[in-house]
Amino acid sequence: MPQVTAEAWVPVPPDTAFAVSQTTGELRLSWDPFIRYQHLIDADRPGKGVRTLTKARVGPTMISRYVSYRPPTSVGMTMEKGPWFFASFGGGWRFSPEDRAGVSGTRAVWKYTWSARPAWLGPLADPIGRWLLGREIRARIAAFARACENPDVLGAMST
Repeated sequence: MPQVTAEAWVPVPPDTAFAVSQTTGELRLSWDPFIRYQHLIDADRPGKGVRTLTKARVGPTMISRYVSYRPPTSVGMTMEKGPWFFASFGGGWRFSPEDRAGVSGTRAVWKYTWSARPAWLGPLADPIGRWLLGREIRARIAAFARACENPDVLGAMST
C-alpha cells in the first residue's frame, strides 16, 4: 500500500501539539491549508468512533472515522466514504516528546496510506498520489508547526 510521511518538530509539549492538531471550526481553518470545510458528524468533540466530514481545499470530500484517539500521543483515521479514486485511505498522526538544542518540544510524524480504485490504476495512480499527497502533507505539517508557535492559536488552547 503506498504511503507518504512528513514530520516536524515544534517547541511545545505533546499535549499542546496534539490539541492544536485536533482543533476544529474557524481556528482549524486559520492554520490548516488542506481543509476548506470540516465538521464532526456525530459528536461535539473528537474521539474514537467519531466521524468527520472534510472538504479539501483541492476539491474532494471525505467522511472519515477516528479509529484511534489517544491524547497526547496519537490519532488515527480511516476513510468511510470518499473520492472515487480511493479504494481505501487512512492516516495516523503521532506526537512524542523530543528535546532539540536544549529546548523541550514535540516531534510530530504524520503518515497517510491509500489504495487506488480500480486496482489496475495503481501503477499509474500511486506515483501521482505520492507526489500530490506528499506535497499536501508536507504543507499541512509545516502549517501545523507554524500554528504551534502562533500566539492566537496557542491562546485558544488554554481557554
